[in-house]
Amino acid sequence: MIPLLCIAVALLGALAGRAAHRLSGGALTRPADPAPVDGHVQSAPVTTPPRAAASTGPAGPAITAAVGAVASTAVVLRFGASADLPAWLWFVLLGLLLGVVDVREHRLPNRVLLPGTALAVLLLTGAASVSDRWDDLGRGLLAGLTCFGLLLVMALISPSGLGMGDVKLVALTGLYLGWLGWSSVVTALFLGFLAQGLLGLWLLAARRAQLSTDLPFGPALLVGALASALLGGPWAVSPW
Repeated sequence: MIPLLCIAVALLGALAGRAAHRLSGGALTRPADPAPVDGHVQSAPVTTPPRAAASTGPAGPAITAAVGAVASTAVVLRFGASADLPAWLWFVLLGLLLGVVDVREHRLPNRVLLPGTALAVLLLTGAASVSDRWDDLGRGLLAGLTCFGLLLVMALISPSGLGMGDVKLVALTGLYLGWLGWSSVVTALFLGFLAQGLLGLWLLAARRAQLSTDLPFGPALLVGALASALLGGPWAVSPW
């Protein structure tokens, strides 16, 4: 059963990756147009810091498809045919879209993030009801709120370093990692900040960014969360 499940979710992940690439920059993710005033659209000039080049090029859909297939398969191997597998597959699918949008647009749109988080809560609640893991659900909700509060304070202290999208995203990752345990939450945050730091150093060394360059933080948070989930416990099916 597990091999067939891996094949099915790998195909689903690949399709989701390509779909995420197509949807980014479209009506689903871009900000709403400003309301017209006296028949004219008023827009204020916006000054933004320089950004690293984020073009995914013609290989973009293939890359996101490969990431989706690998991540989905890894989640199946980690959690098996368990009650919480649908929630983790949703995390991969949602993370694909958010990650691609953040790379290409340097935004984490509320119209994707907030409903996606609400559905994640419902899926984990369903898993808790099936497997009687209400303590895990409570810890996940508390971890999500704690991570939200922590990054909110950091964003208020250094608005140029973190955006509110990052603050809301870490509530989602905290929810999932809290479901697994507090150590997974700490590991995910550490890996996320580490990945962001290493990416910044590499871009500086390659002269593709400057110290003032604005780098998207969402992908690093998502990678750190997924890595923590995969490394934070025994795999249902050993990949080796």
